[in-house]
Amino acid sequence: MAMWIQAQQLQGDALHQMQALYGQHFPIEVRHYLAQWIENQQWDLVDMDNPAEEAKAKRLLDNLVAELQMKAQLQGGEDGFLLKIKLGHYANQLKSTYDRCPLELVRCIKHILHSEQRLVQEATKVSCGSGVVAMDTLSQRHQQINQTFEELRLATQETENELRKLQHSQEYFIIQYQENLRIQAQLSSLSSLTPAERTQRESALQSKRATVESWLTTEASTLQKHRLDLAEEHQKTFSLLRKQQTLILDEELIQWKRRQQLAGNGGPHEGGLDVLQSWCEKLADLIWQNRQQIRRCEHLTQQLPLPGPMEELLNKLNADITDIISALVTSTFIIEKQPPQVLKTQTKFAATVRLLVGGKLNVHMNPPQVKAVIVNEQQAKALLKNESTHSESSGEILNNNCVMEYHQATGTLSAHFRNMSLKRIKRSDRRGAESVTEEKFTVLFEAQFSVGSNELVFHVKGRVPFIVPDKVLWHQLCEALDMKYKAEMHSERGLSEDNQVFLAQKAFTSSSNNPEDYRTMTISWAQFNRDSLPGRNFTFWQWFDGVVELMKRHLKPHWNDGAILGFVNKQQAQDMLLSKPNGTFLLRFSDSEIGGITIAWVAENPNKSGERMVWNLLPYTTKDFTIRSLADRISDLNHLLFLYPDRPKDEVFAKYYTPPLCTYQHKYFASAFVFLFFSLPEMLRSMYYQLFDNMLDPDGDFDLEDTMDVARHVEELLRRPMAKQWSSQQS
Repeated sequence: MAMWIQAQQLQGDALHQMQALYGQHFPIEVRHYLAQWIENQQWDLVDMDNPAEEAKAKRLLDNLVAELQMKAQLQGGEDGFLLKIKLGHYANQLKSTYDRCPLELVRCIKHILHSEQRLVQEATKVSCGSGVVAMDTLSQRHQQINQTFEELRLATQETENELRKLQHSQEYFIIQYQENLRIQAQLSSLSSLTPAERTQRESALQSKRATVESWLTTEASTLQKHRLDLAEEHQKTFSLLRKQQTLILDEELIQWKRRQQLAGNGGPHEGGLDVLQSWCEKLADLIWQNRQQIRRCEHLTQQLPLPGPMEELLNKLNADITDIISALVTSTFIIEKQPPQVLKTQTKFAATVRLLVGGKLNVHMNPPQVKAVIVNEQQAKALLKNESTHSESSGEILNNNCVMEYHQATGTLSAHFRNMSLKRIKRSDRRGAESVTEEKFTVLFEAQFSVGSNELVFHVKGRVPFIVPDKVLWHQLCEALDMKYKAEMHSERGLSEDNQVFLAQKAFTSSSNNPEDYRTMTISWAQFNRDSLPGRNFTFWQWFDGVVELMKRHLKPHWNDGAILGFVNKQQAQDMLLSKPNGTFLLRFSDSEIGGITIAWVAENPNKSGERMVWNLLPYTTKDFTIRSLADRISDLNHLLFLYPDRPKDEVFAKYYTPPLCTYQHKYFASAFVFLFFSLPEMLRSMYYQLFDNMLDPDGDFDLEDTMDVARHVEELLRRPMAKQWSSQQS
């Protein structure tokens, strides 16, 4: 199914080529609805040039038709009616098309799968270059998992066959054992016969008994060896099952959980759970089949006890299989949709938990209830160390109980908490400089699952707390900041190496420009978000978060255009600009204000002829950009000519300028200005006469943009209580 998921993401010509692979000979709907099954079959193991392989191809055809018919039967409701008919039609169509030539079906599907793989690899190579290696590695790992499942299926089928043989042999042994008892009973009854008759009958019975007892002795040894061999095969299967389960749960599922964590910090979406669920369900099926085989072995042993270590071996096998089931059920109880990272009291939040093996082991026949509780860091650590089995709550969550629902169409068993709310929280005594935001809690989901008609009961807890270390390597933090920044900017332009050096200088109060100097350094939580930066009243994180908020609200297009350097300090800006012509400017983030950006430009020093200097405007903030955009402000400043290093400013910013106002708008603003101006007392009006002289253009007309600025200023004055009071007194 992994290949089909990738094939569906193809675009353009590649998508058309993929669609062209399908038709009446093999409908694309069959590929879609049987994607997992099709990719799990060993098509490449069928030798197309060997007529003897036709029987193998016929089995594949019959199985495909059966799978399609079963999929059709599962469709229900009004929406599924037409699909049910269509899938049934395709099943009949494939049966009639390939029943006499099943090898052609194998040839067709092999061609489709190989073509899909080629198209996906080519598309990946074009879009991500070296990323194709990762794609190949992923495909190889998934192929390895599917091959192991095939080995496990064959091994389980083999032990099933051997178990049946053992059962038949044991049944025949018991029949012969009963025959021996009957012979002994006949020998005991000979005393009532005459000596001549007794001698004749006794000789024959003794001979028959000797033959039967000899056979029983030999067969008992054979049965015991058969039992031991079967136990050894089960042990090999369990070893392979454990290895496969470790690969799926401790690697694939853990990677999914890690992606889920990173997605909360701006990383890519963690991806769907369909493939993981199919693997976990296969594990559940195989584990349960093997467990049932062990129970039948126990029954056979109890039915016919034989001397030897069989009882001890079965006890060990039972313990092994129970451990495997326990690990599978507890590990596949996951949180599909995490609660928010920051919870507020009296605020609704949602979460979804899911059991990946919920459609198996009869769990869904008695849907369990899930309960959510909130625990603090110490309680969570105690639970992880099994120091506490009782989940003490550190607060009260409303609507924290939910029954898991089974969705037959998708085969998922999940519980959707849609209206949870944190009513109250118990806080511990804070130490030193810790703030309320540093205290960590976790929402713990717990339930009790009955497996196999209440044969086994597991109490499970979901949501292993994310561990927050006291210190991390600087390059690890940079990766997280870069991920966050790119996600907020919706851009592939993240934090360059120079940007990261700038941030390191700020975080460590360092002057080194060498990235290698910071590679092995660690940054503590205090340096990150507890201690204020030198000479400032804010922390490193508050400064960075302010930059992110400013950029995503107002300046995202300019960052993506490469117009904002941003991570440049005052001295660096001066060194860069002094080598450029007058009027060259750059945009950098303010060091002194959270969420501020300033314009630095080079120009002549008005106080010293022939000397050039770098000027810095007071920082603009979100408040400023809600009034007038960055592009318009740069347009207003006529002394700004070239964006560093040498791009004419209109070439960069003109597409973002506010369009000129129409004549009607000119008249509207002029009228508003006159009204506002003459509403002022005479003393204030006189203050603006000097400004009006500067607002006249060469023709003696008001410059509209400057007029609007003054009008806004006048309007702000009129809104102040003092101005209104003064205006009232003067009038």
